[in-house]
Amino acid sequence: MIILMGVAGAGKSMQGRLFADEHGYAWISTGELFRVLVTGQRRAEMLEGKLLSDKEVIALVDRTLSLIDLNEEFLLDGFPRTKVQTDWLLKEVETGRLQLTAVFNLTASPEVVKKRLLARGRQDDTETAIDKRFHEYETMTLPIVDYIRKAGAPVYDIDADLDPITVHDQIMTLIGEQEK
Repeated sequence: MIILMGVAGAGKSMQGRLFADEHGYAWISTGELFRVLVTGQRRAEMLEGKLLSDKEVIALVDRTLSLIDLNEEFLLDGFPRTKVQTDWLLKEVETGRLQLTAVFNLTASPEVVKKRLLARGRQDDTETAIDKRFHEYETMTLPIVDYIRKAGAPVYDIDADLDPITVHDQIMTLIGEQEK
């Protein structure tokens, strides 16, 4: 399992698609899953920038993982985002259900993130929602990256302000070095 972490707009989905297409890996994007599967009031709240509960997110990821061959490499994009989610994931690694190859933390400046998200024009990409997501990333998710690193996982910080091909090339180089 290769995990892509970073704030919305850092390019996780773009890198996930590139990587998955290039290597034939399954690509699980929690953001895509939420947009497709979450309905009703929860969807309305999500469009306002509110996060789903850890229990909801873990259940959705767990169900999705049951659909793929866990003995083959796959990409996990946008998960985990909280300590509870991280503890669940690390427990799955510890029990041997999942194997963690690498974590790529895509770092991006607020200016670049805002520009990218406003340009894609999704309903949930308002300036207020973007500011809230960046704050949640800095206060909730960024500490998770350090937590995963301290747990002994290979974590690589990538400057996602760079163009997508340069970012992709850096990820490919690091994966190549890590597999040696």
